[in-house]
Order: sequence, then structure tokens, then C-alpha cells
Amino acid sequence: MNKIFVALDTPDLARARAVAQAVKRHVGGVKLGLEFFLANGQAGVHEIATLGLPIFLDLKLHDIPNTVAKAVQTLRPLAPAVLTVHASGGRAMLEDAKAAAPAGTKVVAVTTLTSLDSDDLRSIGVAQDPHVQVLHLAELARSAGVDGIVCSGEEVGAVHKAWPKGFLVVPGVRPAISAAGDQKRVVTPRAASDAGASMLVIGRPITQAEDPAEAARAIEATL
Repeated sequence: MNKIFVALDTPDLARARAVAQAVKRHVGGVKLGLEFFLANGQAGVHEIATLGLPIFLDLKLHDIPNTVAKAVQTLRPLAPAVLTVHASGGRAMLEDAKAAAPAGTKVVAVTTLTSLDSDDLRSIGVAQDPHVQVLHLAELARSAGVDGIVCSGEEVGAVHKAWPKGFLVVPGVRPAISAAGDQKRVVTPRAASDAGASMLVIGRPITQAEDPAEAARAIEATL
């Protein structure tokens, strides 16, 4: 299985489709997030799905359990391969999200965003460092019955050890020659894969490359 999912973080449907078409032989699927979804809605997701690539719908749902469950139900016609919710929404929200999802959809819980470091967590009242916080939320997600979590490559090894069967999504993945951008906790694709990542989410190193297909192929070769 190809672990690479390319992040199509653009509101431009034509651009997203063109990139997906270009890289489809070198990736395992595509990630569509808030920027894309708010601009194009379910119709846009259906359009990208016609290319035959699995869809990771990264909406990071976070609300009261009933609202999240109903939101997940509205997404059922899309049958995404993977759907994200926030682990900090609590056990009941996680349980209801999983119960509302289609049978073939993996529900994964976002732990600590890769754009946050210890200082950022302290500023919002979380005293634990990112590593401890991720492990804490991973255990909550596991016990709530969702399929896995989203965490940085710095934590994925420890989470994989504690939850060997968890589906572990690692964003903020950057080839060694790429800039970190707005990500603060990054690793290379090979390091994340070797540590136990089930899915590697890679955006700008592919989508902003002069030749996205060649960039995706080169990253694929490192795995």
C-alpha cells in the first residue's frame, strides 16, 4: 500500500484535479481539507473522487456529540476513506462520530496539531508537552473505538508501540530538502514510515513543485 496522501489544500477545483491527475500513479490517495471543502462542497469531493483515488476528508470536526454525529451522517454519500474529528471533543463525541460513519470509513482523531509546540500548548492552558498530550489523547481515542489518530512524526513511534493496530496519520511530513513552512514538529517521510505511520500527508513539497509528479515519485522512492 502506498502511504502517501497528497494534500490538495486549495480552493481551486481545477488546480486540485490537475495535481491529483498528475500524481495519481505515485500516491495512495488525496487529502481534501477545509479550504477545499468550503469552496467546493460535496460536489467538489465527488469530482476529485472520479479520478479513482481514495479520499481523506480532513475536516477536523469538533462540536457537541449530537452535532458531530449529524455532520458525519451528512458526509456519508461521499464515503471517504478517512475522516478526521478532534480528540479533544471527548469520548462521547468520538463514539458518536464513529457510530455515524459509513462502515468503510476510518475515523481518526486529531491529537495535537503539528503547528503547535510546548509554548503554544501552555498558552491555551495545556501544561503537558506535546509528546505527553498526544499519548494521552491517543489512549482516549483508542478506548472510544475510533480507528486511529493524527499525530506528528515525533510521536508516532511511541503511539505505534502503545497502539500497534491503530491507523496512524502523520501530517507535517517534509523531505529533507524541503522547508518546514508553518509546521513546527516535522520529520522525513522515511522516518515517519519506519516509526509506524500508516499514512503520510504531504502537501507543498509535491503541490508546489515544478513537476508534482516527479516530486511525488521521488518521495515514493525513499520509502
